[in-house]
Amino acid sequence: MRLWSRELWRIGWWAILGVFLGWLLNAPSLGLAAGFAVCLVYHLRQLRALFQWLTLQPHNEPPAAKGMWGELFDRLYRYQKSQRITQSRLRSTLARIQESSEAMRDSVVMLDRHGDLEWWNSAAAKMLGLQTAHDRGQHITNLLRDPRFISYFNARKYGEPLTLTSPIDERCILQYQITLYGDDERLVMARDITRLHRLEQMRRDFVANVSHELRTPLTVLTGYLETYGELKEQLPPRLGRGIGQMEEQTKRMQNLVNDLLLLSRLEIDQGGEDHQPLVVGPMLDRIRRDALALSSQQHDVQVMLECEARLVGSEQELHSAISNLAFNAVRYTPEGSQITLRWKSLPDGSACIEVDDDGEGIDPVHIPRLTERFYRVDKGRSTATGGTGLGLAIVKHVLLRHDALLQIESHPGEGALFRCVFPATRVVHA
Repeated sequence: MRLWSRELWRIGWWAILGVFLGWLLNAPSLGLAAGFAVCLVYHLRQLRALFQWLTLQPHNEPPAAKGMWGELFDRLYRYQKSQRITQSRLRSTLARIQESSEAMRDSVVMLDRHGDLEWWNSAAAKMLGLQTAHDRGQHITNLLRDPRFISYFNARKYGEPLTLTSPIDERCILQYQITLYGDDERLVMARDITRLHRLEQMRRDFVANVSHELRTPLTVLTGYLETYGELKEQLPPRLGRGIGQMEEQTKRMQNLVNDLLLLSRLEIDQGGEDHQPLVVGPMLDRIRRDALALSSQQHDVQVMLECEARLVGSEQELHSAISNLAFNAVRYTPEGSQITLRWKSLPDGSACIEVDDDGEGIDPVHIPRLTERFYRVDKGRSTATGGTGLGLAIVKHVLLRHDALLQIESHPGEGALFRCVFPATRVVHA
């Protein structure tokens, strides 16, 4: 404000001087105009100096000036200097980010808010076949044309990664993960999991082959043990007890082999051929009868049908999954417990099958790991009940093949609720 006041006083003095000189020449108006003209010429010269400095020599020191113009030049110069320092820091930071991205083995692709390619590292060029000269500015789906990637990209649900073959080498398996950032921009990362994929395939093949090979010797053992079991009365008591235990363990091993074979088939086979709309009520009734037979009528098993919708899926696989949940409820709840098999619709158009019991419940610390193979909350009790430790793993794989989710709610002493939630696309309402 002080500089502005000085400038106003300066203009005023020039005006007074012009009027005085004009009065001496009997032309005060002309003198006033001359005074203002001198001020205008001065400011135009300073404005011209500012324009030349900013356009021709912006990195040099500003022109020398006094008063308000001198302060304006100094402030612009300091602002330019701070901006250059900031830009230098940003360029240095970007350079370090690009260098670190170039050092990564994983592909990194930056997309703008429209999904067009902005930048990528050398690993992306090798894995995805991107070329700087031709592909910059192209939409990502013009280069990665797999329908599964396009659906994954457009769905905007990036919680889980997507596994596909490389667009330039079918022998290479890539895992894609997309992250949203900034102004609706996206970062696409792809990593080579070919080795892990092959190891997983070898593991599945090994389990399937071993399980298949074990079926024949187990069948032979079971046949001989059944024969010896019919002659228990003629054998010594100690040998008779041993045969009984052998029969029990052989049956348990057969169940384990059957579950392993089922898991291998669910992992290898894509499925979907036998999916059709099925009526849920009769399936739950059959599971109820099987659960009552397993519990020797010691549990109260009920079926509640709260909707008439049909469920699109494989009846054999769904029967296996829901029966596993019902049999677990029988095995791990005391006699007299109530077990409810419930089929109901949800407000968003989806539907769910629930297996609810009022047993001892499960500590929430175990819930995240319940679907892992052979994971047991209580190893001693699980072995005593005859479980294989694969039931919930089978349930998880069956639900994945039906685009469904498994939700578990339980607390000690409050029972357990296992909910299989099926999307609206799998539900056919009456």
